[in-house]
Amino acid sequence: MVSEIRDINLWESGELKIEWVRRHMPLLDWIEKDFRENQPFKGLRIALSVHLEAKTAHLCEVLAAGGAEMYITGSNPLSTQDDIAAALVHEGLNVFALHGATEEEYFRGIRKVIEAAPNVIIDDGGDLVNMIHDNYPQLIPGVIGGCEETTTGILRLQAMDKAQKLQFPMMLVNDAACKHFFDNRYGTGQSVWDGINRTTNLIVAGKTVVVAGYGWCGKGVAMRAKGLGAKVIVTEIDPIKAMEAVMDGFSVMKMDQAAAEGDFFITVTGCADVVNASHFLRMKEGAILTNAGHFDVEVAVAALKTMATSVKPARNNIMAYTLENGRTVYVIGEGRLVNLAAGDGHPAEIMDMSFAIQALSARYLVENRDRISRVPGQMLNNVPKEVDERVARIKLQDWGIEIDTLTPEQHRYLYGE
Repeated sequence: MVSEIRDINLWESGELKIEWVRRHMPLLDWIEKDFRENQPFKGLRIALSVHLEAKTAHLCEVLAAGGAEMYITGSNPLSTQDDIAAALVHEGLNVFALHGATEEEYFRGIRKVIEAAPNVIIDDGGDLVNMIHDNYPQLIPGVIGGCEETTTGILRLQAMDKAQKLQFPMMLVNDAACKHFFDNRYGTGQSVWDGINRTTNLIVAGKTVVVAGYGWCGKGVAMRAKGLGAKVIVTEIDPIKAMEAVMDGFSVMKMDQAAAEGDFFITVTGCADVVNASHFLRMKEGAILTNAGHFDVEVAVAALKTMATSVKPARNNIMAYTLENGRTVYVIGEGRLVNLAAGDGHPAEIMDMSFAIQALSARYLVENRDRISRVPGQMLNNVPKEVDERVARIKLQDWGIEIDTLTPEQHRYLYGE
């Protein structure tokens, strides 16, 4: 076992957190028992780069129970929890992750798990996949395939596959119904506001919230803001999503206009410079800027630092930037993913579904390695419908809910079979 973590003595605190989520993740509990019995990953190495907190740790335990030799790193420097990393090392897993890692330390962790020559990759944002292609092409023949957790990562994969640069198959976990319908909407919606509220200790009711992007994550953030009593403005580049936001009861306008109206700004786009230098000087005194997209590029923090006449801490995890017009705006968590940089991420019950999809998709890759295309330009694979429905049915069963099934006559009526 090899690892690079902050402090192994933190393991007991991490174990308490992991034990708590185990009690609220029945899908993974069921999968762990199945994996332990059938050993689908026996003799295989799995490299995982996901936000390293308690729910992720339990996923790692489940994969290890299936026989995998685990090599684990984070997918964001501020989302790694050092006590969780310590707990996993205490359990005998290989971890390379530090909270507050420098850029060099962060990418060293990525390199370390790749240098283990993984057979399966589980990625969140695409850093593992991109680095193995760019820097370790000699290891690609040993990769059966991988799974991608988030929208940003899928966009990167689509660009690689379109250019015929992607050299092994990837499962689009984020596009599974049991992932994006629930994780992106309800998980992001709740966890973003958990992070903002615990960090600012300010009221949301009566204020104006600007949500940049009305995809599944943006829908969740806007819905929760409305529930907290805020007036919500949505900015969009997609005319259809903009119409949807209007019909959902929200104001829609360009960011140039919204910049002067918002009290809270939350970017959820996957794009860069969504809130940028042209917007900062238009903002109210005390405007609070946050990002809920994967990478710390949606709010142009570097430009804000350059513009500011003063930069200083305002509160734990909040920086104050005073501008030349005398107004001060605030940034939470350095503009990184606010629900993890300033909170504990999505609720355990939500990640139970997302990580169940991850675990079952990894097994699907391994069991179907000889049938999945390895032709450049045809490397992207949707999660099979039966995997999605299996997760949903087990979740309903755990809730004590039964649903109807088609009679043979109804099936013939609908499908003519």
